[in-house]
Amino acid sequence: MNYQKLDAALATALNDTQDPEEPSLAVFIHTEPILDSAATAVLASLGVSGVTSGKDIFTATLSANAIYQLSEQPWVKYLKRSQQLGLVNQSKSLGSFSV
Repeated sequence: MNYQKLDAALATALNDTQDPEEPSLAVFIHTEPILDSAATAVLASLGVSGVTSGKDIFTATLSANAIYQLSEQPWVKYLKRSQQLGLVNQSKSLGSFSV
């Protein structure tokens, strides 16, 4: 594993992973902008969708083993954990408070 290509949140999540084969980590994959056919084949084999040459950021839900494989690729710049986002218009109950 090339930990220099991982952000802190992803490295921490990898340490907490129970099953290294289960795709459970949502990540951003930052690559070189021009990918050859071998690189696009690797991404496609790991289940990354929308893989085309010319793109340099991909998103996917990957297993710890897949992240290990990607971190070792010379054309991968870095891997960053994606956070679960909530809807902007969704209201949250804060309870009542008075001033």
